[in-house]
Amino acid sequence: MRDKLLSLYGLKWNPFCPDVPDESLRLTPQIEHFCWRVEQQSREGGFVAIIGEPGSGKSCALRMLAERLEKIRDVTVGVLTRPQSNTADFYRELGHLFGVMLSPHNRWAGAKVLRETWLAHIDASMSRPILLIDEAQEMRHSALAELRLLSSMHLDSRALLTVVLCGDGRLVEKLRAPELLPVASRIRTRLRTDYAPVEELRACLDHALEQAGNAALMTGELKQTLAEHAAGNYRLLMTMADDLLHSAVQRDLDHLDEKLYFDVFGIKPDAAAAARSAGAGPKGGARPPRRDGARS
Repeated sequence: MRDKLLSLYGLKWNPFCPDVPDESLRLTPQIEHFCWRVEQQSREGGFVAIIGEPGSGKSCALRMLAERLEKIRDVTVGVLTRPQSNTADFYRELGHLFGVMLSPHNRWAGAKVLRETWLAHIDASMSRPILLIDEAQEMRHSALAELRLLSSMHLDSRALLTVVLCGDGRLVEKLRAPELLPVASRIRTRLRTDYAPVEELRACLDHALEQAGNAALMTGELKQTLAEHAAGNYRLLMTMADDLLHSAVQRDLDHLDEKLYFDVFGIKPDAAAAARSAGAGPKGGARPPRRDGARS
């Protein structure tokens, strides 16, 4: 199916799958500024946060940040893959990421070796090692508290690590716990991903199709319809578009249009037009409420 899909429409990859190349993701001015800010902060260290609801683009922003940081000479970037681990396994993974053999049963010695490794990197490159943590809302309180203590020295006047926490509203709630307020107070740079307006979702579709090699795959009317019915959510937008793409392959269609949308999702054209004129969807209706209270 994949080979037929790509050859039928002249695509380099499926533009609606999560695993598109990092360099093909759409870098908005907001994310561009955020990445630049983290680059500057990497010289000083400290905590960074990306907060957003599921499907709002926070993991894509983290991917773009990682891709950009990895291009910088002498910058060490580690990605924590098991944020839900207990403290012992958390130490094991840190040791693996930064090339240090650690004994989780002797945390004092492990912390000492890790800090010495980070100090050596700072002296050699003048930048802090960077730790990226996706789904950070799954981290245990003990691991977050340990990370704060581990990454600072000189009576908390010097940071040895730049930590990027990426998570949904539960991360903000977690950081409000009394024992984690010291972590929350150290977040110096924030990115708030939010529900997107119709125009932004439409631009996202245009960019994805252009990068994949077939900007004319969808009609303009279909792009507008998808953007209006995605509830401001990038993930829902791409899921619906992917469903339409596979349906088009099954039917041997040469392009994707509104008729296919109505057939696949069982929506009558007159009902869709009535909903649009009534202001349905994120453009005219109420947006889903924020749960985390984070700043943009």
